[in-house]
Amino acid sequence: MVENGNNHSLLPTPHSPLKNRRFFYMKVLVIGGGGREHTLVWKISQSPLVDKIYCAPGNGGIAQLAECVDIGATDIDRLVQFAEEKKIDLTVVAPDDPLVLGAVDAFEARGLKAFGPDKRAAVLEGSKVFSKNLMKKYGIPTAGYEVFENSQEAIDYLKNASYPTVVKAEGLALGKGVIIAQNYDQAVEAIQDIMQDKKFGDAGNRVVIEEFLSGQEVSVLAFTDGETVVPMVSAQDHKRAYDHDEGLNTGGMGTFSPSRIYTPALDAYCREHIFKPTVQAMKAEGRKFKGVLYFGLILTDDGVKVLEYNARFGDPEAQVVLPRLKNDLVEIMNAVIDERLADVDVEWEDNAAVCVVMASGGYPVQYEKGYPIEGIADAEAMEGVALFHAGTKLEGGSIVTAGGRVLGVTALGKHLDEAIQRAYEGVSKISFQDMHFRKDIGIK
Repeated sequence: MVENGNNHSLLPTPHSPLKNRRFFYMKVLVIGGGGREHTLVWKISQSPLVDKIYCAPGNGGIAQLAECVDIGATDIDRLVQFAEEKKIDLTVVAPDDPLVLGAVDAFEARGLKAFGPDKRAAVLEGSKVFSKNLMKKYGIPTAGYEVFENSQEAIDYLKNASYPTVVKAEGLALGKGVIIAQNYDQAVEAIQDIMQDKKFGDAGNRVVIEEFLSGQEVSVLAFTDGETVVPMVSAQDHKRAYDHDEGLNTGGMGTFSPSRIYTPALDAYCREHIFKPTVQAMKAEGRKFKGVLYFGLILTDDGVKVLEYNARFGDPEAQVVLPRLKNDLVEIMNAVIDERLADVDVEWEDNAAVCVVMASGGYPVQYEKGYPIEGIADAEAMEGVALFHAGTKLEGGSIVTAGGRVLGVTALGKHLDEAIQRAYEGVSKISFQDMHFRKDIGIK
């Protein structure tokens, strides 16, 4: 018997009746197969507009809510063909790779509706050089930087750099292409890994060497149709593998919302000096951005600055932000595509959410797969807890591990402390061989 991944304990009541609208049932395709995609499928499944959900390729948890299709997230031609065959009404392109490759362009070229930025706009995440140059040109606060295409020139520059310093692969590197070098030797090793050994492939054809900024980081995602910007509730991520922010960078070991340090005054500043200017800058460059824009912010002694942009929902930030959204997500997505986001009143629950990532031992380096996961049903039976599968698959009637990040245990509470306690109670119900999780999520 499969332990059901469809948990209703976090399902909100419907936001509002559909007034004066032609009612029809939609078929939705979600591209991707991680925790973010499970969260999106879970939220989309709550929409009264939706009759059928497909997910390509999906995972063991997503299979409880959607029909999983064995097509890779970057196999764009096959995805478009599938959408045509099934008469898909809306495709949600969730991961960074297909966005940067132009998946939305391919769907739109065939007259198919797709949510996410097109290729020209997704470059905001696909090229750190582009994003840094954009911020410099339009006066959006960020760290000082230099760009290098030649590894020896980069190494020569590092001889006179101040430390710590930040070395970034230009392109997509699964969240792992950023190295904080404490000294010259570490910085040189980073250059060699990225540019000479091609540890991240073509993502390392160029590097950005950036001023190190000290301060707490905050993530703010925003819906935008290229004109209107609607920020979501704030979140904070835990990137390092081990407690107290030690160990290697990962794709994210947990997150919480709201941030304890993101004040209303800070929000007002960011809207005026970062969020709106970024969307306006992209429009001015002929790259109108429509979709979800992720702002990675850092609060320094010199004010808030942008660390990075992402061109989609963050993972695992989506796992704490979307459960707090009152609205029908599908309605918001359609409004973004149709450029009528200004007509939507986006509302949020007055509560808190915490997500603890349960990972395979050895992540983010080497780890084993295929271990059975026990206790999923027990965790999901808890009030206010949902499990979002990241690296799982259905095998012989059981859910087994199939990735580095395996599960995201998300809990809601009246406040952060209650959500933290509830999330870790959920974690305590679950077990699999060599499992690893941080014990300090939400404590920042």
